[in-house]
Amino acid sequence: MNIIIASDFHLKFTPDKESSERMKRVLKFLASLEGKTDILILNGDIFDLWFSWKKVIIKEYFPVYKILADLNESGCRIVFVAGNHDIWFGDFLKKFLNIEIYQNHFAEKIDGKKIFVTHGDLFTRNDIRYKIFRTLVRNKLIMKLFSFLHPDFALRLGEKLSRSSRFRKIPLKLRKIKESGLDNFAEKKLEEYDIVVLGHSHFPKIINFENGIYANCGDWVSHNSYIKINNGKVELCDFEQKTFPRNGDGK
Repeated sequence: MNIIIASDFHLKFTPDKESSERMKRVLKFLASLEGKTDILILNGDIFDLWFSWKKVIIKEYFPVYKILADLNESGCRIVFVAGNHDIWFGDFLKKFLNIEIYQNHFAEKIDGKKIFVTHGDLFTRNDIRYKIFRTLVRNKLIMKLFSFLHPDFALRLGEKLSRSSRFRKIPLKLRKIKESGLDNFAEKKLEEYDIVVLGHSHFPKIINFENGIYANCGDWVSHNSYIKINNGKVELCDFEQKTFPRNGDGK
């Protein structure tokens, strides 16, 4: 079975030149999977901001909806695990695009391998401020209040919050500390699973631990990277089909 896992596209609904080019790459990548992929797992932060009201969706993402619908019709099972930018799903993706939604993680035995996939934002180290923010934005009352806002105003507000998160500069030493939390979480989780896949850090990697394999999807802001699992074999690739190193950061 051929499984593709990707995260951190960070597609924007008010794109600048760079993010417009990224959108084109992502659409081309997704289209290339049609007829070749059994399961596509979107592991969080696919959209830089996501919210679906009862009667309103974000029209700028329509090309993504279209390609995901085509993939589903081709026989590809699509799984979406929430990130820290796309958490307020509503029913649109599930009801109209037949996408499976998981708020925390996806876990399943496939081709004899127990696979665990989560975005990873909850497991970074030394990031208390974000974890408090995460708890607030996932609160059902906050989500309900946000849904009462006019979509135009709500999206402007959400865009400001997303921008402040996205452009917060993190020194290299602090980044390494935060990222070590993902490594440690994966190593511990491999006591239960054969393969653990995370995102969030934006740094693609594969590490062979004693009990199994930890893979990080990386991102599409800098790397165009994704994970491929074929018959239990794990590879870290970019859209040009190059293979990253199996240990450490693929930069």
